[in-house]
Amino acid sequence: MKAKAFDTGLFKRILKYTKPYKWRYYGVILFAVSLSVFAALRPYLLKQTVDGYIKTHDKYGLLMYIILMGIVLLMEVFSQFYFVFWANWLGQDIVKDIRNKLFKHILSFRMKYFDLVPVGQLVTRSVSDIESIARIFSQGLFMIISDLMKMLVVLIFMFYMNWKLTWIVIVAMPVLVYITRIFQRKMQVAFEEVRTQIANMNSFVQERVTGMKIVQLFNREKIEIENFKNINDKHRVAWIKTILYNSIFFPIADIISSITLGLVVVFGGFKILNGDNFTTFGDLFSYTMFIGMLFNPLRQIADKFNEMQLGMIAANRVFDIIDTQDHIQDTGTLEAPVFQGSIEFKDVRFSYIPEEEVIKGINLSVASGQTIAIVGSTGAGKSTIINLLNRFYEINSGTIFIDGHNIENYTLASLRKQIAVVLQDVFLFADTIYNNITLHNPEITREQVIDAAKKIGVHDFIMNLPDNYDFDVKERGVMLSSGQRQLIAFLRSYVSNPSILILDEATSSIDTYSEELIQRATETITKGRTSIVIAHRLATIVNADKILVMDKGLIVEQGTHQELLNKANGFYKNLYDSQFSVAN
Repeated sequence: MKAKAFDTGLFKRILKYTKPYKWRYYGVILFAVSLSVFAALRPYLLKQTVDGYIKTHDKYGLLMYIILMGIVLLMEVFSQFYFVFWANWLGQDIVKDIRNKLFKHILSFRMKYFDLVPVGQLVTRSVSDIESIARIFSQGLFMIISDLMKMLVVLIFMFYMNWKLTWIVIVAMPVLVYITRIFQRKMQVAFEEVRTQIANMNSFVQERVTGMKIVQLFNREKIEIENFKNINDKHRVAWIKTILYNSIFFPIADIISSITLGLVVVFGGFKILNGDNFTTFGDLFSYTMFIGMLFNPLRQIADKFNEMQLGMIAANRVFDIIDTQDHIQDTGTLEAPVFQGSIEFKDVRFSYIPEEEVIKGINLSVASGQTIAIVGSTGAGKSTIINLLNRFYEINSGTIFIDGHNIENYTLASLRKQIAVVLQDVFLFADTIYNNITLHNPEITREQVIDAAKKIGVHDFIMNLPDNYDFDVKERGVMLSSGQRQLIAFLRSYVSNPSILILDEATSSIDTYSEELIQRATETITKGRTSIVIAHRLATIVNADKILVMDKGLIVEQGTHQELLNKANGFYKNLYDSQFSVAN
């Protein structure tokens, strides 16, 4: 698809973010105008100095003009400082606003979006792409305005001083404009490819770093190095295209500028030597500066436009995410109270992939305060039930009720506040144990955390760590064992005081000592609230009020532990016998 040379609609959308900072926006433009005027005044004053005072040996007048040129220079420096500072300041404020909006939007996405979109791509959009948007203002838009203003003012001064000599310069400008246009189009395509390759590289590196244990366990270092070399080479080729276009354009622009300057000096010089009043030495002196001030901005506008185009490409990628409406519909108006805890699934069907159902019209009911267990082979749909109860995914059909109300009628935040989940793969942030327990909830005090830890039996384990509750667990909790991470997850759920508790394979990969602590924690945390336990280890669920057996998205058996064992050749009985025969 052919890329647009300039997307006006996208540009207008970006400019809308300047509204909260309109006075700074107009201030930057004002300083751009003043900068162009003061810059153009210097060559003009030089002409007046050469023709009016150096040529006539007027020392007093020369001194006055030197002082005047110094004042103009100071004003130019003053304008330059505020122009650059305010332009960058404005860009960073806009980036801050867009980044906040983007991150808030990402947090609202349903889980299916994260199943399909690489994490590295989202990181690229949220960090480097957004930072590129700032360059629209710091290196692009305002720089182009400043350069265009400078060129306009310079041309006015040149025509005022010597309109005949100015036409030599004017004739050369369309050639440079045409070359600049070609360059800009080539660079726009090249920069699009660069951004694509950067996103690919970020995604690749993020996945390999996250899965480094798998890479090393299966001796895939050489394979991954070769894969990375291939991606890195594509990134290099994309950048080389931009380098090539720059290498061609800027020398050509310099040649055109130098030839134009040479023609002015030769033509004007011969006229002066012939005694013609066509021009003066002051004109030639000032024109050597004016041509640079006219052609350099024109040449640099292409580069500045590319900076702006790069920012707009990044903005387009960011807005693609902001415009994505892939979130759970939070249309409920009912604030979920402290639930009694009754749960009912009625004819619920669900599929991650269209027409491939993983939940096939199940019906189940859980009474308030009951502890039910769900067992079954991998892929039977056990964890999917948990995802649906929390509304991480939208069901295809059917209804899920809590306390007699359709869960879609509850506001999403209040629903999830009443449900706590302890997963098999516990995620801990690179932070202290205390902050991982409270998740920075100001309503949970340290005293509450310590009291809860004592009740479920994990206080001693935490106190044996360096810095106790202020121990930094590092990224993903690598400083703790899997059992310790699981205990932190139990404590995190307990202090949130949920109405419904879900344990998803919470004891499947821990040592015997940790399992004993977790069994104690489980007894404490499930007391007095509805609990759903998903387990592979059947020994951990024998006391459940009800056990549901799932297979291929259906509930094939249900009952108490003893009732299910009494079913000859039952699914649960066979599963139980196989586990304990292996254990024995």
